[in-house]
Amino acid sequence: MTDIAERPLADPSDRVLTVLDPSTGEVATELPVADEPAVADALASARAAQPGWARTPAAERGAALRAAAAAVRAAADELAELNTRETGKTRDDARGGIEAGAGTLEQYAELGPVHRGRSLQGGWGATDLMVPVPRGVVAVLTPWNDPVAVAAGLLGAALVTGNTVVHKPSERCPATGRRFAEILADHLPDDVLRILDGDGTVGARLARSDEVDVVAHVGSTAAGRAIAEACARTGARALLENGGNDPMVVDTGVDPAWAAEQAALGSFANAGQICVSVERIYVHQDVAEPFLAELTARAGEWADRIGPLVDRRQRDHVHDHVRAAVAEGAEVRTGGELPDGPGAYYPPTVLTGCTPSMAVLREETFGPVAPVRVVPDFDTALREAADDRYGLAAVVLTPDMGHAQRAWRELPVGTVKINAAFGGAPGGAAQPRRASGQGFGYGPELLDEMTTTTVVHIAPPGP
Repeated sequence: MTDIAERPLADPSDRVLTVLDPSTGEVATELPVADEPAVADALASARAAQPGWARTPAAERGAALRAAAAAVRAAADELAELNTRETGKTRDDARGGIEAGAGTLEQYAELGPVHRGRSLQGGWGATDLMVPVPRGVVAVLTPWNDPVAVAAGLLGAALVTGNTVVHKPSERCPATGRRFAEILADHLPDDVLRILDGDGTVGARLARSDEVDVVAHVGSTAAGRAIAEACARTGARALLENGGNDPMVVDTGVDPAWAAEQAALGSFANAGQICVSVERIYVHQDVAEPFLAELTARAGEWADRIGPLVDRRQRDHVHDHVRAAVAEGAEVRTGGELPDGPGAYYPPTVLTGCTPSMAVLREETFGPVAPVRVVPDFDTALREAADDRYGLAAVVLTPDMGHAQRAWRELPVGTVKINAAFGGAPGGAAQPRRASGQGFGYGPELLDEMTTTTVVHIAPPGP
């Protein structure tokens, strides 16, 4: 991989982002790519605006986010239309992400003003205060698979703690990302939130800039590693949520129909394009056949509930994983064929006979594919689920609370979900590991990531 800090960057001033509607193949968006002077101007303006924004009372910053959340809800139809047109997300899913984003802004509007530090009484006449202060300028690089919800978390936490932000939405949904950020910026002072349209070239300029104090990135592992290398040179904080290869373990004793519902939801929702989608399934041999029969039936039901993949490049990637697995001995229970017609549709697919060496088990597929491996016991399932370079999340379906305890203690991932494919408390935290990233990306802990600590030692004047 070429180092992002050293790679020559071509001047993109004459380039245009073109996004095709993945349902029809027609042009959905065209936007010019920000050139180097535009990036420099955004960073300089955000730097100049930061001291004034930091001095703004936290309650006022929270009030701005609260007002922005109401405006986002009012623009839900517009944002959902943009999102559907650019990424193929169904209208209901798009609106759900927008509602989640508005709720996240409201959460940080409440959490920001009560974010606090600590104190240490060293002696009767001396005290150490540990005070959280904003880091400065935050570059936020967001993904296409849930552009409003993810951006709301990173932007909300950065802004409410007194940072200014330069935001580059994904080049696969630039109009959606830009419009959401514009709505938020309308409720902020000038230059507190700047928006840049662009591809990886623009992201690279931001990541390697000395004007950036934090790079917050949700996206691929390759890009995350390049960002981490760039931040190591500039001293910026790298906050990363990157690829995942999340396992699901189906233990003996579970109801096969219920387990299949959970597996289908985890594998097929949003066409498998969720950061914590189920990417590989290890099922105990005692329940394997009824589970597979139910999962195959569920796949047929999901066929009419999902939209296309984000583009044909992603569809080709998914189909390559399926074809390679079949060539190596896997069996297609359902799906697995490219449909005729325009767009980037791919059917819900169930594979059996999968082995640990197959790419469909070793790498992130990020599509509506459920590769199943039958295992003899829970120990084998847990061991093979843990044998992976990623560390985002895992799901364990089991009636045995002893097995549940072992799972969350032994799986080397940031989040372990017991008996639910998705879920978690509102405002809950998540901290990826290994190739999946670093730092908290959600919850109150994200406020800690967006601040640093000034230690103040206070003593009475002498003599």
